[in-house]
Amino acid sequence: MLSDKDRIFTNLYGLHDWRLPGARARGDWDGTAAILARGRDAIVEEIKASGLRGRGGAGFPTGMKWSFMPKQSDGRPSYLVVNADESEPGTCKDRDIIRHDPHKLIEGCLIASFAMGAHAAYIYIRGEFYNEARHLQAAIDEAYEAGLIGRNACGSGWDFDLYLHRGAGAYICGEETALLESLEGKKGMPRLKPPFPAAVGLYGCPTTVNNVESIAVAPTIMRRGAAWFSALGRPKNTGTKVFCISGHVNKPCNVEEELGIPLRELIERYAGGVRGGWDNLLAIIPGGSSVPVLPKDVCDTVLMDFDSLREVRSGLGTAAVIVMDKSTDIIKAIARLSHFYKHESCGQCTPCREGTGWMMRMMDRLVEGRAEVDEIDILEQVTRQVEGHTICALGDAAAWPIQGLIRHFRPEIEARIAAARARGLQMAAE
Repeated sequence: MLSDKDRIFTNLYGLHDWRLPGARARGDWDGTAAILARGRDAIVEEIKASGLRGRGGAGFPTGMKWSFMPKQSDGRPSYLVVNADESEPGTCKDRDIIRHDPHKLIEGCLIASFAMGAHAAYIYIRGEFYNEARHLQAAIDEAYEAGLIGRNACGSGWDFDLYLHRGAGAYICGEETALLESLEGKKGMPRLKPPFPAAVGLYGCPTTVNNVESIAVAPTIMRRGAAWFSALGRPKNTGTKVFCISGHVNKPCNVEEELGIPLRELIERYAGGVRGGWDNLLAIIPGGSSVPVLPKDVCDTVLMDFDSLREVRSGLGTAAVIVMDKSTDIIKAIARLSHFYKHESCGQCTPCREGTGWMMRMMDRLVEGRAEVDEIDILEQVTRQVEGHTICALGDAAAWPIQGLIRHFRPEIEARIAAARARGLQMAAE
């Protein structure tokens, strides 16, 4: 269990002042100039040594990502872009960080931008986050007025500007290159890679796109040291993580805990347990709607980190834990996600544009049992034809929930088809 002294987000629940005086009282902006004085390379190496992996879903090593940025400018400016588009169903961690601890993010933007040689950063925030955007803009204004950002930020000699950009609520704009297209004022559609953003990103310049949580933890890591952060969690899955627990639990919540905590302990300790008791559990989606669902027998023992969940053919994703008890129609639940991905596909890639609609209609038929048993295999085959064959990961995100359903709940699908057939025969006989 994570002790209070090791918590990074000490105002996650908004119990204290979110403005600059409150943030400073909690240790934010403490010795920031001294952190910058250590130099670009030292900051990148410290983040590498901490083992921090991206908190937006992919889990790519953050320090390594920063190191891809050019050491010397070829005349083009460099940019940091913070992905605050948090659109993954079940995920609500970034909005609470922005709403209650905005100065952690702003200080992180300064440190990360300096480490990458960027004099400007953009925070791309989800359009629906109206109150969060107001808090963040107010905090940015406070930081400018206090001389923490702007010309000679924190007295470090580094000039740094931070801009807040509101999106229009498109899930696809959570994908880093689609986000850059949207930020440039174009339609949010993913770009082919390579070139990667570190070479050709925002306005054709070197750019790194990071999640809110990845950037917001950086100042604390720099203050307390990589050894402290890497001692939390498990090897290659270090540090703390904000978990979003929702669904059929007694107390839905966001909570910061160590990576590698057992899923059952996480739910019972912080969310008041599954509604009706642990034995009433049917399944859990452990990392937001785009990762495969896990049945109860796996949930009994699985650990909540990147590698443990990959070993059971799911993923940590954004650590949005969606709990479903035995009252859930699991087929209908996954069909609902199919509707979401069909709606949010940008339509650029044929497998995704055509496949998401095909999978959605097939899932709707399975919900009612209006299908043949061999069509389950056909549906699984279609998910394989979509997965891995699109520019961005939305095709994978649409395919994986269905693959998880078929892998773990095929008997329920077959029973639904058999029941529908029996009803049809009975009606015909009458």
